[in-house]
Amino acid sequence: MKPRVAIVDSGGANIASLQHAFGRIGVAAELSADPESIRAATHVVLPGVGAAADAMQRLAERNLSDAVRTLKQPVLGICLGMQLLADASDEDSATCLGVLPGRSTALPASPESPVPHMGWSRIAINRPDALLAGIDDGCYFYFLHSFALAPSAHSLATACHGVEFSAVLQHRNFRAVQFHPERSSRAGARLLSNFVGL
Repeated sequence: MKPRVAIVDSGGANIASLQHAFGRIGVAAELSADPESIRAATHVVLPGVGAAADAMQRLAERNLSDAVRTLKQPVLGICLGMQLLADASDEDSATCLGVLPGRSTALPASPESPVPHMGWSRIAINRPDALLAGIDDGCYFYFLHSFALAPSAHSLATACHGVEFSAVLQHRNFRAVQFHPERSSRAGARLLSNFVGL
């Protein structure tokens, strides 16, 4: 069956580049705020740029919170989307979707590690997963964030910017990445290809 990817319309600013990234691997990705259309997709992406509380409010206003929580197909959270899938965020004391255990906390700023963390960083793969097939340990991905989830038993990979944090998480059918695969060149394209192959 041909994949049908739905991108949850959570108001993120990276939607066009995400759709183009899927287009480059030959997959159409439809932006949707319709719960039934999202439930009918074979794969769902939860993107996000901005503040956690604002994004959660937009999901609630569009009746998408419960729709995302109860999805059974493969789901991929990207950047803020990863944090929205967690229990909560220290950013504006936001209560999030509660799918991935954990709470997002602010990255500590220092002269050596300015915040936001912006640019290319290596990931360290903790355990194999189909999402990371063909991606080398130590591979670079593009990050842009000020909050992150601590490493946990659900971390498939970690990265470091002042402190170690979860770069890739997995729990049941939900996976999430703190980086932007749509901006991460060949490695990002491979990860998106792996996702639609789940």
